Amino acid sequence: MTTCKSGIQFRETMTGGFSLSATDYKVGCDQGQWAGTELSMHAQVDIDDIDQFIADRGHAGRLSGSIDFPPMGKAMQAHSGVFNLFYPSEDPTTKLMVYELGFNHADQDYYLAGKKEVRDDTGFDLWSDTTTLYTNLHQGTDKTAPVVGAGILSLGVTDLIKLVSTIKVLNAESGADKLKTVGKFGHFFMGELWDTYAKHF
Repeated sequence: MTTCKSGIQFRETMTGGFSLSATDYKVGCDQGQWAGTELSMHAQVDIDDIDQFIADRGHAGRLSGSIDFPPMGKAMQAHSGVFNLFYPSEDPTTKLMVYELGFNHADQDYYLAGKKEVRDDTGFDLWSDTTTLYTNLHQGTDKTAPVVGAGILSLGVTDLIKLVSTIKVLNAESGADKLKTVGKFGHFFMGELWDTYAKHF
């Protein structure tokens, strides 16, 4: 008998100032806010096997979704995506939450690459670290392509509440399995945050 591996699915929307004339995150955010141009990433994360996800050093899931950016278009569907949670960086004090979506607009490939920096630095900034997505838009099929836009997206309190409401357990065989799967994800997520921020309490 084959046992189904249970997983997690959730959706989140991050929005912020964004400019096609910037390559620096902060500059792009400021220019976008001044011009009234915001970019929204509507993302769906699928983690098919919670045990494998936790054991994997890169903590990789699947990312799909769409992008709204009025200067280019709305509901631009992604054809590829990358998601990593608490991905190790070259800096031992920093882990990354990676959100990347590839899409096509006007017969041109683009790649939106975002990262949240969960960093052990001075002060207690858990909220901003886990809700702030530093984002570049590349003209091409991956993040090695030239940067043609930049900005900073964020997840507000209302958006966080919506995120929690979208959580689904995949392939659970019973109510107990659902609770166990959610518990594993929550334990992993909070454990990683504890490892980074506990010393500031």
